[in-house]
Amino acid sequence: MKISIIVPCRNEKRYIGKFLDSVASQELDPCWEMEILVADGMSDDGTREELISRTANLPALRMIDNPGRVVSTGLNAAIGASNGDIIVRMDAHTTYASDYVRQCAKILNETGADNVGGPWVARGKGVIGSAIAAAFQSPFCAGGGKAHDPAYEGEVDTVYLGCWRRSIFESAGYFDPTLVRNQDDEFNFRLLRQGGRVWQSPRIRSSYVVRASIGRLFRQYMQYGYWKVAVIRKHGAVASWRHAVPPLFVASTLLALVSVAGALETGMPAVAQAVATLLTAVWLLYLAACVWAALSCCYFLKLPSLLLVPVIIFVHHIAYGTGFVLGLIKPAASGAGDPNRNELFTSLSR
Repeated sequence: MKISIIVPCRNEKRYIGKFLDSVASQELDPCWEMEILVADGMSDDGTREELISRTANLPALRMIDNPGRVVSTGLNAAIGASNGDIIVRMDAHTTYASDYVRQCAKILNETGADNVGGPWVARGKGVIGSAIAAAFQSPFCAGGGKAHDPAYEGEVDTVYLGCWRRSIFESAGYFDPTLVRNQDDEFNFRLLRQGGRVWQSPRIRSSYVVRASIGRLFRQYMQYGYWKVAVIRKHGAVASWRHAVPPLFVASTLLALVSVAGALETGMPAVAQAVATLLTAVWLLYLAACVWAALSCCYFLKLPSLLLVPVIIFVHHIAYGTGFVLGLIKPAASGAGDPNRNELFTSLSR
């Protein structure tokens, strides 16, 4: 059996060497053959040179060009160039258990699912990175999404990375090249709507390296919210109503503030005070919930990181909600190569 590892990347010189070492050390069955296809988004930091140099000692490695420079076009290029019976997606910012690929193939066979993957487990370095990683696993922060639950096994609406039989792309199509973010959510939503199954198993083990900056985290989740609107517009439905909670919270807050200003302007101070009181109560309750959610981290986080966790949860929710609202106001450009695209929502960075 031939297995294709597909990896979209751009400007990953700091991580690509360690990642390739991790892939090369995967424990495969003797009858398996593995190929590694890295779709490079025209990197200009030395990543391409590093990939080319590694092919001498890693014959299974092939670098292919991804002129679209975003994940969706990179995945499609890699799938199109692959020859495997089973296709496993990997990411350069993730560390993998030595049996990661083997477990993917095993669980794909055991469950009969159309896409399988492991939980989205985060790890971070330093005070900020540790706080971001802790918040990432919080059910309150993630809206109860099963993908963030390290112990959950069963059917889900989406899964981290993914592993598929080649035939699934013949029936469901490839990833939507117009999506800069949320291309995996959209693909899984499409898969489910045609009767497919997505399965998560804690036996598929990996850990994702989070951003180490609150500003970059805000931008990341604002983009997630913005591109989620494009997915909803495409299908005319939402995969889960939990995605609507942050934008409703942000929109209702903005509406309340406008109402207070309008009431004061038109000489209705009692109305303004009532709305302001209600808004204050809602926000105090929300901030208390952020603090309460952070308390679950107190047994493994040092105090400086622990104090940041409520802030990180707040940033997740507000960034996602803001991006969603902006996506409703200004629809996304038609694709990553659109000359009218807004770099704020299309430029991916670490």
